[in-house]
Amino acid sequence: MDFTSQDIAVIEQALQLAIRSQSSGAKARPFQEVLGKLQVSANAAMSSASIHKVSMHDGIRFDYDDSSDVL
Repeated sequence: MDFTSQDIAVIEQALQLAIRSQSSGAKARPFQEVLGKLQVSANAAMSSASIHKVSMHDGIRFDYDDSSDVL
């Protein structure tokens, strides 16, 4: 399942709200762990997406037609 940046923002807000609503740190810990994983994976996805965009435009590409018999 692919998440958009808006989806990730909504999930982050929900996790932060859940963390704030917990009365004890022990109950909030699972939410904090998931939030941390989400942020790391979102940052990695954004980094690889920007690298992919750059690599697609890293130079000039030519499509040569090797047929020299065309008049």
